[in-house]
Amino acid sequence: MDRRAFFRSGIASSPVPLAAPVVQAPPPNGGLAAFSGAWTEAEVIHLLKRTLFGATRQDVNYFLARTFQQSVDEILAVPPAPPAPPVKEYPITAADTNIAQGATWVDDPNTDGSVNSLRIASFKKWWMGLMINQERSVREKMTLFWHNHFATETNVIGNARFIYKHHALLRANALGNFKSLVKAVTLDPAMLVYLNGERNTKNAPDENYGRELQELFCCGKGPDSLYTEDDVRAAAQVLTGWRNDPVTLTSFFDIKRHDTGNKKFSSFYNNTIIQGRNSPTAGDEEIDDMLTMIFATQEVAKYICRRLYRWFVYYDIDDTVEANIIVPLANLLRTNNYEILPVLNTLLKSEHFFDALAKGCLIKSPVELIVGACREFNVAFQPATDYVSNYGFYNYLANWSANMQQSIGDPPDVSGWKAYYQAPQFYETWINTDTLPKRNQFTDAMVSNGYTFNGKKISIDAAEFAKTLPNPGDPNALINDITKIIYRLDISAASKAQLKTDILLGGQASDYYWTDAWNLFISNPTNLSNATTVKNRLRDLLKYLMDLSEYQLA
Repeated sequence: MDRRAFFRSGIASSPVPLAAPVVQAPPPNGGLAAFSGAWTEAEVIHLLKRTLFGATRQDVNYFLARTFQQSVDEILAVPPAPPAPPVKEYPITAADTNIAQGATWVDDPNTDGSVNSLRIASFKKWWMGLMINQERSVREKMTLFWHNHFATETNVIGNARFIYKHHALLRANALGNFKSLVKAVTLDPAMLVYLNGERNTKNAPDENYGRELQELFCCGKGPDSLYTEDDVRAAAQVLTGWRNDPVTLTSFFDIKRHDTGNKKFSSFYNNTIIQGRNSPTAGDEEIDDMLTMIFATQEVAKYICRRLYRWFVYYDIDDTVEANIIVPLANLLRTNNYEILPVLNTLLKSEHFFDALAKGCLIKSPVELIVGACREFNVAFQPATDYVSNYGFYNYLANWSANMQQSIGDPPDVSGWKAYYQAPQFYETWINTDTLPKRNQFTDAMVSNGYTFNGKKISIDAAEFAKTLPNPGDPNALINDITKIIYRLDISAASKAQLKTDILLGGQASDYYWTDAWNLFISNPTNLSNATTVKNRLRDLLKYLMDLSEYQLA
């Protein structure tokens, strides 16, 4: 089913009509030539909604004052310094007395199961906070991309410090070298736990990581990805002998557990034989040989480019997109020794990315919906010093995302979330009879009563949001400006007129009923009767607009 027609189905129908009849739409047009169209508000919002979580009014204005090239360059300039690590905000327990409240726990070894559960929850809250408070950089989107690509589950790993280190690895390499990242992930303690790498020995080879390295991380499952079961077994033999040190948070090689024989691979890998070794450096050397072999295939570059395309552009990769977008990007990736930055730079600056059919063709993930709402409506959190309140708020938001079937830190399995690989539904898997009502419940709650924790509150303040718009006293301009920032597919002029009359004008016919009320609200906010009327009507307007199908598209 086409993404633009999806919300016409029984699962998700719009209370008001779309601007035009929905037709079956193909993938975006155009190639990788640099975008040469006008750099308008619409293009800025499209870029921000794809590379950040939401497009705030402040960010839109900021990038409108820059050129198209400058804007993409700045978004792709990942800050070199990592963010401050998560802190101990959870209750003190007898098993966790080494660090004080407000200090980070990431350097404190602790094997107590209850403490690790508290720390894993702390990690998830911290991560949600980073996405909400993100910089004008693609780093947060790319960190989540890599988490989905190299999917692990916190409830399987169990060790909070391993989990944090794995996350920090993905974050630090957000736009780095893909081959180097694959090597680092292969030896990462969290991954060694998750896919049984630390149990992989010469006497009991475990094929889990050897399989996923090829099937999910490097080559994919496409028709030209022709590795064999023998290749999986050979890869497992190469990977034998690695173990974890939970105190130092490092992995190490144990030659006594390593298969020192030669490993032969299939014709897909040109019948390569990896020479077995019997030395302290055998583990590293054989992995390097295997990755060189895997990355010599054409499929690795094409596979990761398809993954990036589905993350940033659209899920439908037909023959034209494969030929005009994927193959050239894959060639670029190989030419640049598997550096990710040149690929994203080319894709995000392309005429294809900014094509009309590329806009509004994604269904927001739960994280995009939740984080984007908080950012676009300027939800106010507490100062950083009040970490207890903020972590409580972040926990509330993370739980909402999990209830909508995207639990950060815990994708369903090693394949990641189905929205990014499960044909033919892809993004449409986010919307079903369980999750769509929850999406509406979340936005309704945030714009109505918000959420209170530790005596503090977060909410979408509709009146404060309206103040950030150019002309909120004009009901027509107000509705146009709101829909411009929160929608990618606009609603019809007739629908806007009906919303204006029914909600902002309270059933009256003349625009001055709203204009007078707004001007009085600004000049005399202590007039409680008028202020209540204005705030309630703005609340009802936002609530209605966020309940429409169009709000689910990015």
